[in-house]
Amino acid sequence: MGLFSFTQEIAIDLGTANSVITYNDQIVVDEPSVVALDKRTDRLIAVGERAHQMQGKENEAIRTIRPLRDGVIADFYAAEMMIRGLIKMIPTKNHFFSPSLRMVVGIPSGSTEVEIRAVRDSSEHAGGREVYMIYEPMAAALGIGIDVEAPNGCMIVDIGGGTTEIAVISLGGIVLNKSIRIAGDDLTMDIIEYMGRMHNIKIGERTAELIKICWCCINRFRRRSRRLYCSWTQSNDCLAY
Repeated sequence: MGLFSFTQEIAIDLGTANSVITYNDQIVVDEPSVVALDKRTDRLIAVGERAHQMQGKENEAIRTIRPLRDGVIADFYAAEMMIRGLIKMIPTKNHFFSPSLRMVVGIPSGSTEVEIRAVRDSSEHAGGREVYMIYEPMAAALGIGIDVEAPNGCMIVDIGGGTTEIAVISLGGIVLNKSIRIAGDDLTMDIIEYMGRMHNIKIGERTAELIKICWCCINRFRRRSRRLYCSWTQSNDCLAY
């Protein structure tokens, strides 16, 4: 962008669990996809991590909403408020007026025309002057540095909160794709159901999410420790069990 350019170019990944905004090739916003609204006036109270901390602890005047379900917008107004709130978190220099926004927004590869229109409308109402769509598997391939123009088939598996995206990319396009609406949120709900059935304990989504994250970290640590132990024993001519 030039010295007197009044257009701000950003890329947004609207995820079911977390939303990410990149600006100038850097991640500037990474927040949970949650908003807190006033029940009476629908006024935005909090967005992102602040709203996530309120989840499960609301009083009668506040409601927390996850605007996206299964990778698509489930609440149009809440999604618009969330996008507005996340954009305000972008650290920018002081301007005499707000610059116009050019947005690139990731969408699931299995989105219908209605779902794509909902994302576009929410982005435009949140201040986007130019809004472009990109399928999430293609965005993931570009993000990890794959040469998508090469005459080679590359399989991308992107497991998110609401959907699991599987695609084969070659020559700059998606050859085959499958969007499965089973992902991290289903694991969270399984943990909630298991705790209630096996231990007679009722927990919320936030607690179940923490259990899932901690359990994955513990298992990763155990596997890494076992590999280190096996390497050490083999180097000392021992047999590892």
